[in-house]
Amino acid sequence: MKASEANEMGKKNKIAALNNEYTKEQYAEYQKQQKQLIFKRRRLAVIFLIGIVVFSISSFELMKDYAELHSFEKQKSEVVAESAEMDKKLEKLEQDVALLKDKNYIAKLARARYYVSKEGEQIYPVPDLGSAISGNRETTQTTTDESQPQTETSGE
Repeated sequence: MKASEANEMGKKNKIAALNNEYTKEQYAEYQKQQKQLIFKRRRLAVIFLIGIVVFSISSFELMKDYAELHSFEKQKSEVVAESAEMDKKLEKLEQDVALLKDKNYIAKLARARYYVSKEGEQIYPVPDLGSAISGNRETTQTTTDESQPQTETSGE
């Protein structure tokens, strides 16, 4: 066994390194290039990591802003719907104000709701056919002593 080990050692030792200035310079240059290559790879890895971090933060902020925008659009649609509803109510109230400026309408309203009568006029509440269904609507008939025709008004 010792012979085979010696034989293998001999084969490996057949390549001898030259220990002169040129080989030492070349070996130092090779080590310097390897260190520079390692430094470049590390620098590139750091740049990629910084890029990934910046991209991740930007993406997160973009998603958060998109969610906030979606929330604002939802609020806007709700406010627009509420505004349209308020516009309808405002229009209805303006119509009511215009009607309340009319003396004939006020008289009719007072007669129907509060049973106010003219002088010499009698009021007879008559249930409306729809009052059995709706509950509180009544029709009133008014007559005057001067044998005027009967008038009918309905309450609101």
